[in-house]
Amino acid sequence: MAAIPRYRRWQGPALFAAGYRPFFLFSALWAAFAVPLWIALFSGALVPPMSLPPMIWHVHEMVFGFAAATVAGFLLTAIPNWTGRMPLQGAPLIALVLLWLAGRMACLAAGVIGPTATAALDLAFPVAFLGVVAREIIAGRNWRNLPMLGALSSLLVANFLVHLEALRGVSSAALGNRWGVATLLALISLIGGRIIPSFTRNWLVRQRPEIALPAPFGMIDRAALASTLVALIFFVVDPGGRALPWAALAAGVMLSLRLRRWRGLAALREPLLIVLHLGYGWLAFGFLLLALDAFLPWLPQSSALHALTVGAIGTMTLAVMTRATLGHSGRPLTAGVGTVAIYGLITLAALLRLSAPFAGVHYLHALALAGIAWSAAFLLFAALYAPLLVRPRTRVHAAAE
Repeated sequence: MAAIPRYRRWQGPALFAAGYRPFFLFSALWAAFAVPLWIALFSGALVPPMSLPPMIWHVHEMVFGFAAATVAGFLLTAIPNWTGRMPLQGAPLIALVLLWLAGRMACLAAGVIGPTATAALDLAFPVAFLGVVAREIIAGRNWRNLPMLGALSSLLVANFLVHLEALRGVSSAALGNRWGVATLLALISLIGGRIIPSFTRNWLVRQRPEIALPAPFGMIDRAALASTLVALIFFVVDPGGRALPWAALAAGVMLSLRLRRWRGLAALREPLLIVLHLGYGWLAFGFLLLALDAFLPWLPQSSALHALTVGAIGTMTLAVMTRATLGHSGRPLTAGVGTVAIYGLITLAALLRLSAPFAGVHYLHALALAGIAWSAAFLLFAALYAPLLVRPRTRVHAAAE
């Protein structure tokens, strides 16, 4: 992700000078807070005034709270590069952040304010954000990125389905959550396929010119995207059907082949790069687990889901947030010890979460350890990167990507 070429003069707090600043910081803090809260809910240690069942709330807040904020930070930072238009700053950005925060508080207090007010407050942010992105893409005539509007519309519809269960008593919340997860995985498949080989190619040209470069986009990439879309459709509409395992197997194999073409092993010495490959690897592995679940009775049903969420979504969000923050704040694109620790913690969280069902009577302890590792990863990001997010951009520019 290249640095934004120009800014309006903004005399207010630097936190609201660009979209990635508040949304990356607040999404990390919410991720760190919401998971321990979920574990307290799951264990019965806490009973807040929610209207949704704890499991539904947990998935909803990970998808439409934490991950949606990360997507907002990424798009508000990338779109000015795509369109050449000025980035969103100041009062409009503050308004978006407040809408997102209002949604988080509303979902926590849904049992007090009621389902109608909860839905209105929570859906206000995705509606407003969709409008902002549509305006920028259309005004900039950036037709290549129109699919982003489809993805944001998909997240909006999925979020509405979750609230519809509380509003009308229909069984739509689980469907909405699956739809939201599937949309995020589709974005990782699509955007990851753009940035990972591009960043790897640029790094190899500078650092290891003797190494073969990542393969250009071709038939394998098209087949991987198509098979992923098919598998995600079955995951949403018929998660217990006979077609899903075979579709997931095809997606997992094709995504693995696609990832292999990007020369990740040649970039092992650069953590900022290899973590992107690792996140995409979790995506492929998650689909393979989704296929194996139908053939291995001892494999917990939650394994594939958490490989795709904690593994793929968690790793990719931290990979993008660290890289984008360094680049856009003018710092060198190099991972320090703390950043490497962030990557290690999120990987540990994914491995612990996948192994928790095998812990037997110690399940809650294993779940707590996974939650601690997850929260530690995002708290460490907040601690290390908050100074870059709340201070003005340095004049030292990062290497162009």
